[in-house]
Amino acid sequence: MKPDKSINERILEVRKSLCLSQLEFSKRLNMSRTYQCALEGKGQKVNDRIITLICMTFGVDEAWLRTGDGDMFGKTPDLRRQKIMRDFGKLDVFLQDYILKQVDMLLEFQEINGIRR
Repeated sequence: MKPDKSINERILEVRKSLCLSQLEFSKRLNMSRTYQCALEGKGQKVNDRIITLICMTFGVDEAWLRTGDGDMFGKTPDLRRQKIMRDFGKLDVFLQDYILKQVDMLLEFQEINGIRR
């Protein structure tokens, strides 16, 4: 029986399944390539913040990333969320802040007007 993969090996698997270079993967996560490479190395501790960032940015199922159980991208990947996260990471920080303010305003509008999700 093959031993379970480590979380580091699963991070590498995510990157390869998305056909991303280490540089592109690290850019989308707003981290240095050196740190991203370390995350793919055996024994490197992966904290909760990094797990959340990978899951949100690439639509990875958190349970799968942590344990290997289930599917990498869950049963139904949210393609809209993946696109937004991918494109958001390409924007300048100033524009990212602008979008976050717009989202806050839209959420407030939705709540005031009783619009349901």
